Amino acid sequence: MSEIRPTRARATRRLKLAGLVIVAAIGFLLYKGLTSAIVFFKTANEAIAQRAQLGNSTFQLEGTVLHGTVHRRGSNQVLFEIRQGGVTIDVDNTGDPPQLFRPGLPVVVVGHFVGKSDRFASDQIMVKHSQEYIAEHPNRVKGDPGSATGTHS
Repeated sequence: MSEIRPTRARATRRLKLAGLVIVAAIGFLLYKGLTSAIVFFKTANEAIAQRAQLGNSTFQLEGTVLHGTVHRRGSNQVLFEIRQGGVTIDVDNTGDPPQLFRPGLPVVVVGHFVGKSDRFASDQIMVKHSQEYIAEHPNRVKGDPGSATGTHS
């Protein structure tokens, strides 16, 4: 009888330990999944000011496409510069830009800084529309008709 009690106590401790490991693993996976799913939104000047903290993490970058900077390289790469708040960032976008993409329009690009440089690698461009653009072209803008701005990708 005395041998049964230590064995049961040991088995109970093992089950509790296994349960604790499983709960910790699930908590860690939830934390990593939720934090990596968050995409940060920064303006060009905010992104440069926070360059060290952003590292190579993925975030959304906003700025206006500068005239004379849009260049196609191959069939699916577009190089251009965006500016906001007096800061200019070179963007290398892989993939087809939306039809409305052109210099002078505000855009949001999704991607990350390349290495330690201020060059931004993007794989998605969303064109932002001002209230004036929406008023002039109401049939071109998709999104909430009551919003002041819309995005088109």
